Amino acid sequence: MIKFGKDVRKQLMQLAEQKKLFLEGNIIKVVDSEDDSEFATYLQAASEKDKTSRKLRLDVTKQIQTQYRELQDKEQQNSQLMEELRETLANMEQSATQIESQNAELLQWKDENERMSSELKQALMEAEVAKQEALRAKDAAENDLDLIQKRTQTELIGTIVKVALWIVVGVGLVTTILYAVAIIWKMDTTLIGNAWSNMFGILLTNSFSIIGTIMGVKYATEKQNK
Repeated sequence: MIKFGKDVRKQLMQLAEQKKLFLEGNIIKVVDSEDDSEFATYLQAASEKDKTSRKLRLDVTKQIQTQYRELQDKEQQNSQLMEELRETLANMEQSATQIESQNAELLQWKDENERMSSELKQALMEAEVAKQEALRAKDAAENDLDLIQKRTQTELIGTIVKVALWIVVGVGLVTTILYAVAIIWKMDTTLIGNAWSNMFGILLTNSFSIIGTIMGVKYATEKQNK
């Protein structure tokens, strides 16, 4: 057992009374009170205070250990979250790269479409110009064809009229000559005169009929063309 002198015991009790400081630890168990009731009371109070402090320290230690385990769990969770965050960032960077690539392809496709659209507009304009030129050429060809047809018809009608007139004149001359010969030779002119008169009537009628038919056809053709 450990024994303290009277002065030491007195100082220990004063220190406890004034500053609330007591002996701590296992040393309290080996200190002899030496039949000093006040010091025994001090040792008893120091022992109870030491038990209370130990219990408090134990509770604090347990609390710290619990908090430490919680911190470790949270640190693990944070590490997992950081790993997931890094993976997410990597995926976002990859997605951003893909988006930039797609945007570049879209811009290229847009430029190509604009170029093709410009070329298509130019081709349409050229096609429209060619169409207008073709229409003008068609109109000119139709006009030329119409003029040629009219000229051909006019020439044909003129030829037919000339031939008809020559036939009329020829037949009239031949009939007149025959009639004159019959008179000179003092032949019977009754039959020839009748034939000459009938022939002139028939030729004149047919000639005017032909001319009227030709003029009617020409008029109808011109009206249809208009």
